[in-house]
Amino acid sequence: MNQIPGFINPKRESGSKKFWRIVLGSMLGFFISSIVLSILSLIFFFGIIASVTTSSVPSVADNSILKLSLNTVIEERGEENPFENTAFQNFANSPVGLDDIINCIDKAATDPKIKGISLEVSTIQAGMGTLQEIYNALSRFKESGKFIYAYGDYYSQKGYYLSTIADQIFINKLGSIDFKGMALKTMFFKGLLEKLEVDVQVVRHGEFKSAVEPFILDKMSEANREQMTVLASDIWNVLVSQVSLSRGISVDSLQLIANQLLCENATACLKYKMIDSISYYSSYENSLRNLIQIKTDKKINYVSISDYRKTITTTTNENNIAIVYAVGDIIDGEGDENSIGSITFCKELRKAYTNDKVKAIVIRINSPGGSALASEAIWNEIELAKKSGKIIVTSMGDYAASGGYYIACNSDAIVAQPTTLTGSIGVFGLIPSVQKMLKNKLGITYDVVKTNEHADYDSGRLLNEYELSKIKISIEEIYELFTQRVATGRKMKIEEVYKIGEGRVWTGFRAKEIGLVDKLGGLDVAIATAAELAKITNYGILIYPSQPNWFEKMFGNQNKTSMKQALGEEFGELYFAFDAMKSIIRMKGVQARIPMTIEME
Repeated sequence: MNQIPGFINPKRESGSKKFWRIVLGSMLGFFISSIVLSILSLIFFFGIIASVTTSSVPSVADNSILKLSLNTVIEERGEENPFENTAFQNFANSPVGLDDIINCIDKAATDPKIKGISLEVSTIQAGMGTLQEIYNALSRFKESGKFIYAYGDYYSQKGYYLSTIADQIFINKLGSIDFKGMALKTMFFKGLLEKLEVDVQVVRHGEFKSAVEPFILDKMSEANREQMTVLASDIWNVLVSQVSLSRGISVDSLQLIANQLLCENATACLKYKMIDSISYYSSYENSLRNLIQIKTDKKINYVSISDYRKTITTTTNENNIAIVYAVGDIIDGEGDENSIGSITFCKELRKAYTNDKVKAIVIRINSPGGSALASEAIWNEIELAKKSGKIIVTSMGDYAASGGYYIACNSDAIVAQPTTLTGSIGVFGLIPSVQKMLKNKLGITYDVVKTNEHADYDSGRLLNEYELSKIKISIEEIYELFTQRVATGRKMKIEEVYKIGEGRVWTGFRAKEIGLVDKLGGLDVAIATAAELAKITNYGILIYPSQPNWFEKMFGNQNKTSMKQALGEEFGELYFAFDAMKSIIRMKGVQARIPMTIEME
């Protein structure tokens, strides 16, 4: 073919080059479009969040009822769900906070727009100390003359206990009350450890036996059974006494009802005066309408905790009381809202006691204990706070045991609920070894070279007698320091501490009798005590640490708490056992913690 003048004939492209040009071009286009789509999605996502988080403070209508729906997990502190009242509200599963519940109840008592409370508690996931805190707040509310009505399709024992503060208790026609007595259940891991071929070596002080029972026994020793029986009896007596007072039923009658499980249906519940009415929810709402004097076809103005909390503002002035929260296991280093890290907590406490406008500090403890080293570090920071001239008062929640009591004993005053589990003055060391499990179950083995005889003693192998003896020395020294801290803080003779120590767990009621606690009550009593000791009357409240917002929890490490809650709800006791086993393997150093994992039923 003749070439056209002035026209250059292009070189024909090979098939392979064309193929790769198309493939690479498609990949590049896909990559660019993915980036653009991701950016647009993020803009849309954050736009939704902005729209729901910039909402104004909700208004409370006249003639409203505060609805306390507590069929969920109650934690020490609540957090705001940015998706509340939207189609995305389940995207961020925010727990209900005890602080929000108490603040809402207290404000509602003086709010003229709130006429009463509708308490809806079939079942509630909270410790008895937490329940008593809510019960006492509801009792204060009743002093305002406003009503409290309670409704449940059925009632767990804890849910019923809380509902007895109500003026009237309603139950579904097919409902029942699980009123059966108090049971404390302890989990033992000896059989599990043997099946998994996990070796555990335990070092403890003297007769501090119950601390290690879950790892070396498959049931309670007689001494521990006696201790647990006393704890269960103390907690049950508190519950029965308050139910008896609220419902006007004798303690003997309540014991009979529990022993024979007489509340098996709604009719029996009414017969034994445990409730006031058998009713469907629609009829219950009509009773509420009668109380607030509106017609049966009118909608009730309910206000939820999540909405009402937004109307509450914390005031500060020249004189303030700081509340510093200490919740979860005590650990070395950094912590989060569900653990007490020695570095993190000390930093927050330091913020409080170096603030000239803070005149007193209330440390709110809800902890089973943990690292002895971290507990001592926190004790020292509290000592520095006292030397700066601040009054320190401890408020105990469900637990303030072992390491929790270690940090509490340096306070000017200690306030606990009658059912708080505290004391457990003792320490132990736990040395788990998974080498046999890794070898026999997974085929993983280790080998080591070392320059000195004991260079590998902390490598996960079993320790020899000499190495165990060295740890024993450390255990004894820490126990002596712990007991000395208690003796000094509580102004007791060291011999007196020895008698009530050795790891013995006490209820708040018993702890007050033996001098480990000064007063019985909740956070409100602790704040009032701090104000009295600091000699201030008009004061504001400062809270430490600040709660992380939703973004920090979502994109940080703290979203693992929500995952644990979800797994716990899905797998129940199976996950509970797994989580406890994981804690055993991760235990390092000398532990000052409550000696058993207790489930209260």
